[in-house]
Amino acid sequence: MHIDSYEFGRIVIDGVSYSQDLLIWPGHIKKEWWRLEAHRLQLADVAEALAADPEILVVGQGQPGYMRVDPHLADYLRDKGIELVALPTRQAVQVINAEAGKRRLAAALHLTC
Repeated sequence: MHIDSYEFGRIVIDGVSYSQDLLIWPGHIKKEWWRLEAHRLQLADVAEALAADPEILVVGQGQPGYMRVDPHLADYLRDKGIELVALPTRQAVQVINAEAGKRRLAAALHLTC
């Protein structure tokens, strides 16, 4: 998987354009993914991706970085030995491209705010 480009509200992955938030795990891209609470990422929001046993969860917090990781999710990831990287989406995309193919990766990407 390679993220070709990202701009506010739009991301292109392997030549396919998406304009909704995405949940990604090995072999899957869940389109039109949304969270229980808009700018709060909780365990239930990413449970599907975590079932794939990733080594790293990359969170794209939106262009200005408004989406926050719930402390309970951060604790859960730490207990499971899953690295958490939470950055504004533009920087998260760079991490995903750098780590893709090196480690089992999951990502939760907020494309707008």
